[in-house]
Amino acid sequence: MVTRHHLKAWSRLPEVEVVAIYNRNLEKALDRAKEFTIPKAYSNLEEMFEKEKPDALDIAVATEAHREFARMAAEHAVAILCQKPMAPTLKEAEEMVAEIGEKVRFMVHENWRFRPQYRQAAKWTAEGKIGLIREFRLSTRSSGLVTKTEKGLPFALERQPFFAHMPRFIILELLIHHLDTSRFLAGEMDVISTQTLHLSPYVIGEDVAHIVLNAKNGAIGIVSGNLSAAGFPPLPQDRLELIGERSSILFDGDTLSLIGEKSESIHFNFEEAYQNSYNNAIAHFVEALRSGQPFETDRLDNLRTLRLVDEAYRLAEMKG
Repeated sequence: MVTRHHLKAWSRLPEVEVVAIYNRNLEKALDRAKEFTIPKAYSNLEEMFEKEKPDALDIAVATEAHREFARMAAEHAVAILCQKPMAPTLKEAEEMVAEIGEKVRFMVHENWRFRPQYRQAAKWTAEGKIGLIREFRLSTRSSGLVTKTEKGLPFALERQPFFAHMPRFIILELLIHHLDTSRFLAGEMDVISTQTLHLSPYVIGEDVAHIVLNAKNGAIGIVSGNLSAAGFPPLPQDRLELIGERSSILFDGDTLSLIGEKSESIHFNFEEAYQNSYNNAIAHFVEALRSGQPFETDRLDNLRTLRLVDEAYRLAEMKG
């Protein structure tokens, strides 16, 4: 599902050419190649590296394969853009980062913080419009596991079937984005406590989670999610509150608002903002490769997000 959004983003960069696409199922690779006018399709990654000699590899395969694909890219001196999560566990991610070291440039495709509404919230904060952040809340709700499609499947599982088999689910798959975005907006933080629920019979992992956080600057916050929220849209919808010492920022529905000393509102189209998160992340990757500037979500930065994920599960399991 996600590769279409990646390829749309790549197609909007005129200075970049997608020279080949890989899938272990060659027919699927050929279908995507035809859809996006990609000249070559492969079912053997080593062969692709040898024949195409690319500058970069965008890894958007199953999480379990990320480490092997990244290792192969590093061996061929190919820069890496790797979908989140970097690896299934923090330990594996740390080992992956250590193995690759400084061999090649390595960015994690953590696109949520590149959503235009969150870039604007960060801009307002950097401009001092709300003052010091005192409290933050970033939540997401979806009926994706209770809304059925015409095939009788939950919407979320028809869209992304692998959800059903993830023993660690909503935090690792979805709230990892919200933890990273909270770090982006409020600074580094620690997990204080976690509570999870398993409601849906269609998944084996937790589908509800509340994570309490303490930012290094003294702000307190909550990241929460529910994929079995009856009455909500099937696609996850976010709500952000940044409570500052002078003003606050609220994102609700399709509107980002600055409220307090001065008021200002900006409306966003959900579908456009969703695609723009991919466009912006991939454009940043390309520009950083060209200029040599650091990646905003490089491998070391992303390890800090994965440590929050790991600690959230550790605290949840202590309660369970």
